[in-house]
Amino acid sequence: MKVKSILRWAIVGGTLFFLGAVLRNQWAEVQSIRLDAVGGLWLAIALLVTLSAHIWSGWVWSLILRELGQPANGLWGVAVYLRTNIAKYLPGNIWHFLGRIKAAESAGYSTSAAVLSVVLESLLMAAVALALAIAGRLQNWGIHAVILVGLLIVFHPKVLNPLLQMAQQFKTKGTAIASNASPRLQRYPGIPLMGEFGFVSLRATGFLFVLQALQPVPVDQVPALLSAFSFAWLLGLVVPGAPGGLGVFEATAIALIGEPFSDGVVLSGVALYRLISTSAEALGAAFASLNKNPATDTPKI
Repeated sequence: MKVKSILRWAIVGGTLFFLGAVLRNQWAEVQSIRLDAVGGLWLAIALLVTLSAHIWSGWVWSLILRELGQPANGLWGVAVYLRTNIAKYLPGNIWHFLGRIKAAESAGYSTSAAVLSVVLESLLMAAVALALAIAGRLQNWGIHAVILVGLLIVFHPKVLNPLLQMAQQFKTKGTAIASNASPRLQRYPGIPLMGEFGFVSLRATGFLFVLQALQPVPVDQVPALLSAFSFAWLLGLVVPGAPGGLGVFEATAIALIGEPFSDGVVLSGVALYRLISTSAEALGAAFASLNKNPATDTPKI
């Protein structure tokens, strides 16, 4: 536990130091950046696109539950996802997952399926982000391609189901709980995987619109920006000790994005994108909390 805590603080401290150094060096340029009315419009579009990404992701989560044999309603999945997603910024970076698991339990769904759904969701997102990073000209893509292929193989029911069975047997060893209670995939989760492509693509589009608000984005730079965003977002997803990827995403994006964007524009862009992203999550949580109804809170099983 002590080593994990030290690692968490080392990651947070390192990213904050890097961001602080870049901000100090580029402060004059950041101060000189001004947004006009057109730039404000691009930011508003970025906010709507990012909010749409979270709505889409909630629907995909309900599809994952269905793949695990739980008849989750799409509207219910979106409502739960939006209400819980903002909790990822709390220390520990697990409270949004716990919120979804508790909501699924309250709806009468299998606890083991609910747990697996949030794990699968993260793995599917990671696979998609890695694929987009590779497709967008990520350097040193060889090792990343091997990791991607490994992830895609693990998703196959003939691989995943035995792993789940082994995990369930280990968990219930020495108890009276039946070991065949683990959830099972009946088919390859291709539809949720494609759904996560939509989610990461929408997030990346929101980021591109934020950069467009600061400086015109050349069309020929879109693939490279997509790659940089996807890899930065992936590291923010998987690196421990960074709630919501805070700091890790920003530091990686600044390190990867180069010409024709100056460091000051990139720094302003990632800061504005964090503001847009968090605002979209807060708006989604508020909207879902203020518009509760039986159709989304208590689905029939």
